[in-house]
Amino acid sequence: MPHYADTAGSTESNGQRLARLRARHRWTQQRLATEAGYSLATVRAYEQGRRSLDRSAVVLAFARALDCHPTEITGGPYMPVSNDSEGQAAVAAVAGVRRALLRHGRPTRPAEHEVAAVDLPELRRRVAEANAFRQAAALAKSGSILPTLLRDLQVAAEVLGGDQRREAFGLLASGYECAMQYLYKLGHTSDATLATERVLWSARETGDPLRVLAAQWYDSGEFLAIGEHDEAGAIIDGALTELGAVREQRPEVVSLRGAFHLKAALNSARAANPQQAEQHWEKARDQAEELGSDRNDYQLQFGPANVAIWGVSLPVELGRGRVAVDRADRVRLPKQFSPERHSHHFIDVGRAHFYNGQREQALGAFLRAERLAPQATRMHAGVRETVGTMIRTQKRGELVELGIRLGVV
Repeated sequence: MPHYADTAGSTESNGQRLARLRARHRWTQQRLATEAGYSLATVRAYEQGRRSLDRSAVVLAFARALDCHPTEITGGPYMPVSNDSEGQAAVAAVAGVRRALLRHGRPTRPAEHEVAAVDLPELRRRVAEANAFRQAAALAKSGSILPTLLRDLQVAAEVLGGDQRREAFGLLASGYECAMQYLYKLGHTSDATLATERVLWSARETGDPLRVLAAQWYDSGEFLAIGEHDEAGAIIDGALTELGAVREQRPEVVSLRGAFHLKAALNSARAANPQQAEQHWEKARDQAEELGSDRNDYQLQFGPANVAIWGVSLPVELGRGRVAVDRADRVRLPKQFSPERHSHHFIDVGRAHFYNGQREQALGAFLRAERLAPQATRMHAGVRETVGTMIRTQKRGELVELGIRLGVV
């Protein structure tokens, strides 16, 4: 089971957790360096907190060597600091969301009043509200509505028939996606994986092949997150093959194809294959140009602006700060993009500046991300590790204040 770090334990760096895992294996630093493919000096710098252990590819390399889950290095899930009432409320709702996920596939045994209350238009409205909270990274609000919403959707999917049943399962899949994102942002990766499985199952019940492919986009991410690049690649390649066989090139088909090329680019970046990552990104850019504008088919945002944002994210994944900063200077974020999407971009920009040694710019970007989506930024493993490293190596006013809000000092 995942653990909560207490207030003192949350100040531990990824490198300190790495050192404990290494000691558990009774390995020397040299043994870990050899097994993971890094130099002894690099391992020492990570363990001593002089170097930020924030890049997913590096974390995954150590996790594979030590045969552990990446969160054992990154430390999630995190407990919000005591005066962060919104964060505390978000975390308090996790148990209710988990219970709703566990009830999936079981008979709902609805009461008469629940059956009588099934109302598809009202469920559509409530799912739209949940997606709005999801896009705003309003974690406390998401947690407050998801348990009841998922229960009502499960009842609707069970008692309705025909086209209404298929629609109910489409809404249920979307509700599970909201739960998945909520849980991921709070660091509850095992529960989020459970939600992803529910998304896949519900999508299949809709009878919509594109809805199923959209669910597989998330499924590939599950394998990518634990470094199973071949499995992630197989899902992505299968989806691209299916999309390539669709004769009618409707906008949603083009959008999904582009989204899968972006996921393939991320998979390649984390597998330390920059050339292949760039190739997939360029293919995604071609699909975006064909669309001409950003779309949100199946809640998978894709289009020219989103591809430009990923053009920053990918070099960050590869540790190429200069490329990421240069591309970030050319990104123009559409106003209609969600606060969560904006904040994630500024997190990437902050990390890129940090890799360049531009610490003031990095802090500015992180603070901007926090203003847009406070809880999501404070729970972001990369932000916590990078800010912690900055504080350990150069304490400064606003930086320390941010560290206190993150719970890393």
